[in-house]
Amino acid sequence: MDWQMRAIRGATTASENTVETIREMVTELLDELENRNQFQPTDIISVTFSVTRDLDAIFPAAIARARPGWDNVAMLDVQQMHVEGSLQRCIRFLIHAYLPTSASIHHVYLRNATSLRPDWSLPQTLQASQQAVKSKV
Repeated sequence: MDWQMRAIRGATTASENTVETIREMVTELLDELENRNQFQPTDIISVTFSVTRDLDAIFPAAIARARPGWDNVAMLDVQQMHVEGSLQRCIRFLIHAYLPTSASIHHVYLRNATSLRPDWSLPQTLQASQQAVKSKV
């Protein structure tokens, strides 16, 4: 089986800037990531979490590091660049992992963060038909 480094994106939003809320949202996001993608934490090379400037109660990496198998993953927390009018209270991740080339990648966007990548929220068949229409235009 051939393996290659792959990137997985994801994001969610928090309703408020508290340790409890951020912990709940990061846990939900990573649970969904693990449920939708077939890999182990040992396959992960690194994770970069970014948060908007209105979230500073806890580091998302501290939450992830407490998960089984995630304590040896290289993680970094950064502040997302602020753009006026952009999505508030947003937590994002970018994961690099070694995965089989045949593995499907499922990017995870939850709550209000679904607006960031609505194209990844559409069923695959609908995406394929939209691309076919664009190519004919």
